[in-house]
Amino acid sequence: MREPFIRNHQYNFIKNQADSVLQALRTVGDPKILESVRLNAQTKVAGLFPDIRDDRKSMLESISDMKTADDFKIYLQALEPYRVAFSPITEQQIRKLFPKNKKLKLPDLTQIDFRSVSYLSWIDISTNKMFVVYHAGGQFVGIEGRYTATHKKSYCFACNRYEELVLFSAVSKKRPAHAVPDYYKSVGNYVCMNGHECNKNMTDVSSLEKFIDSVLG
Repeated sequence: MREPFIRNHQYNFIKNQADSVLQALRTVGDPKILESVRLNAQTKVAGLFPDIRDDRKSMLESISDMKTADDFKIYLQALEPYRVAFSPITEQQIRKLFPKNKKLKLPDLTQIDFRSVSYLSWIDISTNKMFVVYHAGGQFVGIEGRYTATHKKSYCFACNRYEELVLFSAVSKKRPAHAVPDYYKSVGNYVCMNGHECNKNMTDVSSLEKFIDSVLG
């Protein structure tokens, strides 16, 4: 049985490396430069999974052997069975993450391909709130905050791609030692308005996890 081991952001990273090699094949005439691009992609992909030593390592590293667009398509298709889905979550579990929101509007979970999800997010226009759900340390965590539309494109803090953004501001639960009773701190970042696109773009979760830690502690 094939055990999934490639998370969404890792699959996106591999896909980006495949696109880079394919672009080089189409535009680079110098064999030495082309070989360097191939080996660089192979090294980066292998570096995502330093503990893998079996046939999966060979499968991943074969990215350097691809020669045509069809080859890369087949390569990525071969990775599909190994993709890890976002941990299963129910509407009830989500509601428990946001107990103060009695009329919480939820996304349609049946319409989501959870293999392509690093984090769940959605906007509730009626309350002017954005909600984020992430799985870390064996459990789900939830963050809610205000969102402000920017009506412009820039670079998202989570996926680092040029997309239409909103300013997401959440109240930090971290409290310094000896903080006054009414201590208050808001933590904000510019994030993709469209969570689906953000998940498609993500190649690293470290910025997202850092933000979550700054809010939840």
